[in-house]
Amino acid sequence: MPCTVIRRSFDRRRFVRGAASASFALIAAPALVRYAAAQAWKADPFSLGVASGTPRADGFVLWTRLAPEPLSSNPETPGGMSGGDVGIRYEIATDDAMKSIVRRGSATAEQAFGYSVHLDVGGLEPNRPYWYRFLSGEASSAVGRAMTLPAPGSAVDQLRFGYVSCSNYEHGYFAAYRHLADEDPQFVIFLGDYIYEYVDEVHPTVRRHSDGVEAATLPTYRNRYAQYRLDPDLQHLHAQAPSILTWDDHEVQNDYADKYSEFFADPEQFLLRRAAAYQAFYEHMPVRPILSRPNGPLMRVYDRFVLGDLLEISVIDGRQYRSREACYRPPDKGGGHLETNAGCPERRDPGRTMIGFDQEAWLYSGLARSKAKWNVIAQDVLMAQLTEKLDGVDAFWTDDWDGYPANRSRLLQHIHDAKVSNPVVVSGDIHSFLANDLKLDFDDQASPIVATEFVGTSISSYGPPYDLIAKALPDNPHIHFFESRRRGYVAIDLKPARMQVRMRTVSDAHDPKATISTLKTYVVESGRPGVVEA
Repeated sequence: MPCTVIRRSFDRRRFVRGAASASFALIAAPALVRYAAAQAWKADPFSLGVASGTPRADGFVLWTRLAPEPLSSNPETPGGMSGGDVGIRYEIATDDAMKSIVRRGSATAEQAFGYSVHLDVGGLEPNRPYWYRFLSGEASSAVGRAMTLPAPGSAVDQLRFGYVSCSNYEHGYFAAYRHLADEDPQFVIFLGDYIYEYVDEVHPTVRRHSDGVEAATLPTYRNRYAQYRLDPDLQHLHAQAPSILTWDDHEVQNDYADKYSEFFADPEQFLLRRAAAYQAFYEHMPVRPILSRPNGPLMRVYDRFVLGDLLEISVIDGRQYRSREACYRPPDKGGGHLETNAGCPERRDPGRTMIGFDQEAWLYSGLARSKAKWNVIAQDVLMAQLTEKLDGVDAFWTDDWDGYPANRSRLLQHIHDAKVSNPVVVSGDIHSFLANDLKLDFDDQASPIVATEFVGTSISSYGPPYDLIAKALPDNPHIHFFESRRRGYVAIDLKPARMQVRMRTVSDAHDPKATISTLKTYVVESGRPGVVEA
């Protein structure tokens, strides 16, 4: 069955209802406002919490999703909701007690998107916190905190942020999210695997995924996100700090690449699944509707964020546009696998791309034009080369950047040639901490270091076998640290002269009350790429 891409027209009236400026809010449709005011709820419609995201100097996106029955099994009533679009109210204040209201108006929970709200707010002051909440009838959401970014080019002395990835609900609790929130970051970068689509029948589990089935349809993806969003630690983090977001593979299916599935599904059929997964992602994330509203199996998540004169963040999408994985062949070479150079010459084909040639051009242009002192590339998978052994011969994993070395070489050569200021790559996926030098030629010890990479471990997902990868480290001298046995996140304190990177670990991901500690601290000095232990 061919995949039908539904192209949604731009609905100006809906935009006006959901826009955040004061003038727009005042002309929201009266019928929707009256409906919201009269709504009587039998259960909390804001059960999934609130979130802010995609911050800018003058605003941000505010998110919630109406779900009085968050895990409703009826696909016709997502979250226990039915009927057309629902109008609700919002308030934005300059204090956490919500006494100094600076903006109020109406927002739209769209039936077509599971009754989610994506309120794109503008016209606010730069570089300051705001507090917000949603209201409907007598129901009120939790109060969340959002922040605007420093104005582009303005002087910024310091920033604190964190990044996270790989939160498998079945493998553990999300205490790491709580501890990161308690560090008071100005924003949090989510690097993918926000949910896991499968049901684990192999490893020990501490709690079970909703429905007891692998998520593969819009209702099952919705319920999976709803289950994660009910977690109190995840709700706490989203309410405390704005989100900057990309995805990896488990938001759809393990190790997928563009329209190619891990298990050799018909590509057109797989695109139908991808469309459902992308819609569920949109419905649960504070992304800009004007940029990221899904169009069938297409949805843009790559974006750029400028924070004064100190930092520019390029967030990239490593899944949607990539070439099919190298040496993709049944019955066992659908997803990531080890390949030698002799066994898989396709891996090094210069015509292959990890992020798509259009996104490559966008990334290279932005890096070349950046005036920031520091430039972070936020992305999903390990970028540094990791040479392993297959029957005694050097081999490489096909699902990360080792599967697309020509694209990696183009990127690192561009960083070198464009003299990008203080480039740092932050990565996820591998459920391990790593600290890496990124070199023009990983096989040449004399090759220059052009950037630094820090990989964060998982929030809860089990790590790869420590001994297996540790055994390979002597063949990878550019990898200065590796640890796959601990769960946690990475916290970064950035100043003009240096970046301090703290690898933070929870005492036990199986304990919802786990404590936190620092495993390692590294620094990158301005003008000196490469890993230095503090």
